[in-house]
Amino acid sequence: MEESHVELARVVREHSGRLAAALVHLIGDFTTAEDLVQDAVVAALQRWPVEGIPERPDAWLFTVSRRRGLDVLRRESNYRAKLAQLQWPVQPDPDERLRLIFTCCHPALPRAAQVALTLRVVGGLTTGQIARAFLVPETTVARRITRAKRKITDAGIPYRIPADDELGSRLSEVLTVLYLLFNEAYLSTAEQTQSRDLADDAEWLGTLLHQLMPTEPEVAGLLALIRLHRARAAARFDSDGGLVQLQRQDRSRWDRDAIADATHLLARAAGQHRPGPYQLQAAIVACHAEAERWEDTDWEQIVLLYDMLLHLAPSPVTRLHRAIALRYTAGPRAAMAELDTLADRLDRYHLYHATRADLLRELGHPDEARAADSRALELTANPAEQAVLQQRISWA
Repeated sequence: MEESHVELARVVREHSGRLAAALVHLIGDFTTAEDLVQDAVVAALQRWPVEGIPERPDAWLFTVSRRRGLDVLRRESNYRAKLAQLQWPVQPDPDERLRLIFTCCHPALPRAAQVALTLRVVGGLTTGQIARAFLVPETTVARRITRAKRKITDAGIPYRIPADDELGSRLSEVLTVLYLLFNEAYLSTAEQTQSRDLADDAEWLGTLLHQLMPTEPEVAGLLALIRLHRARAAARFDSDGGLVQLQRQDRSRWDRDAIADATHLLARAAGQHRPGPYQLQAAIVACHAEAERWEDTDWEQIVLLYDMLLHLAPSPVTRLHRAIALRYTAGPRAAMAELDTLADRLDRYHLYHATRADLLRELGHPDEARAADSRALELTANPAEQAVLQQRISWA
């Protein structure tokens, strides 16, 4: 791939949400705003290989989008005033994307459509990445996004942060968006190993949401979860970009101050006695983060927290992670028995097969383990995960 195409892919991934948010704010139409961004991307594909990469690629894309939006704005009597406001900032306005998230998460839209649209427009994720996050076909995601954009336009849903008495009804979807955005950043389902920019965005928007809703324990719980993961990021990859599994990480590289701050934030949220899924997930990560050594991990507490999480928010992926913890309290056979009950629901989830392979290897079934790792390899596009799986297959 040419250098200009690689740079364009990076800029689109990092800035498409900002571009869309700015254009939606001024033009007032989701579909038109996203079309303008896509038109600018096409122009860049044609011109950057010939003219070279601009000094500020994001501003170049915005300028082209702005020019192509003139025809839209000219239909309105106040287009000149709007056009004067339409400037690309050196630093992003966090309120723009938060407004866009709440607009996408309007209760008039089906929940799945809310989350898919927000991840596409705000997070810049592809339909394939969103489909893998939901474990559904790409065509399903594409239909949800198209219908949601049409509904926003037809219903005249306003582009704004809701009033205080409306925030609660949209909070669950907004938290889901930020959670999935961070998950995509933490270990991308796209071809890059991880996206620090998406991780920055997720933490930044989570912080902004916490400032907007400081008494909501689940907002604090999600922010603590994000910060706990990021505090351990420096040890997750080796010097060659290879993924380092948790038990082999150099814990001296973890940011202990950040871990302490995040656990303090989580403790304050827990003090409100309104437990929720994000607080419980953060508590599970805190159990890992606070252990000085792998051998010090409190697996009994982790299994208990997963039991509580399954009670509040049952899901096959949560059961998978509980089975991983169960391996260290009840043994590999108990964990495998739990995995066997998830076969139908997680057959297209690569971590399910990778976990099976690990257990099969421990139980003395190397051929079956190799087959399970091969299946996991088919289902992930992440280079770091691919490298780990390929190494395990070659050693088997």
